[in-house]
Amino acid sequence: MHLNRTLVQRPAIFRTLVHLFLLFGLAVQVAPAMAAPSTVPGVVNVNTAGAAELAYLPRVGPSLAERIVAFRKENGELQKAEDLILIRGIGEKTFRRLEPFVVVKGKTTLTRKLTTADVEAASAADPQNSESNASKGDGSSQE
Repeated sequence: MHLNRTLVQRPAIFRTLVHLFLLFGLAVQVAPAMAAPSTVPGVVNVNTAGAAELAYLPRVGPSLAERIVAFRKENGELQKAEDLILIRGIGEKTFRRLEPFVVVKGKTTLTRKLTTADVEAASAADPQNSESNASKGDGSSQE
């Protein structure tokens, strides 16, 4: 009987504990979505970035970054991200890996070298890259 009286006298504590457990369970389910709103860790504006920022991109080292800068100086700004294919060392396959992370307008937001995991996560989230093109404001679409 002592146990029952304790539960009767302390229903508020019991309810509070139940609510805490329920809230904790909800927080565990919601936290990953809140922590990672986007699978793309940032983008590089290929028209304004220097060689160091361009080298953050996957498959872009110092020499390819310098070729991008030189191409831009000789030919002016790229009109669309796909224009990167005109640069020696960037073919269709390399461009597809770069595509989720490059823009021709806006701000460079990428602050570190991308890892293979970053590239795979971006590919898994949008294998056709259709949304990334639409959100870049470059007017391109992939068919």
